[in-house]
Amino acid sequence: MSILVGQILNSREEHLISMPAILILIPSLIKIGGDTGSMLGARLSSALHMGLGDNLRSNPVVRNSVIAASIVGFISSISVSILVFLASNLFGFGMPLLTLLQISLIAVAIELTVVYSATVAIAFASHRFGIDPDDTVIPFIASLGDLVGVAGILTALHLLNIL
Repeated sequence: MSILVGQILNSREEHLISMPAILILIPSLIKIGGDTGSMLGARLSSALHMGLGDNLRSNPVVRNSVIAASIVGFISSISVSILVFLASNLFGFGMPLLTLLQISLIAVAIELTVVYSATVAIAFASHRFGIDPDDTVIPFIASLGDLVGVAGILTALHLLNIL
């Protein structure tokens, strides 16, 4: 998956180089999905080990874990946007804060939706088939977060007519 992410970024290299603020934003944003998805996977894995069971839909542990991870993801996204705004203005290639926030929030919304859905599905499927979710969720979700994060950023740039 990492090679695919690199090739996607490489295919947009000329456009991305012309926007240094976005180049600063990309690594941080793609880490948000993988890191918070891994955090969610670890919480679910622990709950499954403690006897959570297979009731996915009405389980408050799943719902609360997804909500907590989402809060962390969106707050991180906003924080990163503000820091990128400050850094890019300090170095003279600033981009409007509202634009950075829009890019960041759209990208993270896409990333978290896909990554969290995959995290919950993989954790429960692993547990159901007798495989330790700790061994399957975190490595896969960390890579998936990179892939979906880059796709989310490029989608946000297209939706906002920036790229």
